[in-house]
Amino acid sequence: MRCPRCKEPETRVIDSRIIEDGFTIRRRRECQKCGYRFTTYEKLELDIMIVKKDGRREPYNREKLLSGIRKACHKRPISEEAIKKFINDLELELIQLGEREVPAKLIGEKVMEALKSWDKVAYIRFASVYKDFKDVDEFLDSIKELTSEGSQRKTDLSS
Repeated sequence: MRCPRCKEPETRVIDSRIIEDGFTIRRRRECQKCGYRFTTYEKLELDIMIVKKDGRREPYNREKLLSGIRKACHKRPISEEAIKKFINDLELELIQLGEREVPAKLIGEKVMEALKSWDKVAYIRFASVYKDFKDVDEFLDSIKELTSEGSQRKTDLSS
């Protein structure tokens, strides 16, 4: 790793720590030439292609997924830690599938399932983009579906 200050190629690792449930390694480094100390991170990189519904393929992008979930959860009572843990768990699940290509639908459904259990507003926000609602009626249908599921759950619990 090159020193960001003097560009010396020789740096040494002073300290390493595993963070984010074992998905990231944080390393403190020191330049052998100028003594500058800095931090680097090693993250697990998924080498998976996402297959869109129109057949296009694109590389898995954690930041794109994180951004979409954050937008859905904006100003909702969902912590950043919960979102990151969900993505870490999802990535682990994708690795365990052992597939080089994964349908976008699989990821979208997993996200909607999590959001539905966390917060109905965040779920509707994500679903409106994911399902590409064309008009207000599609919004209303989705809200009615959520409402009837909630009513059904209350009935099941009281039985």
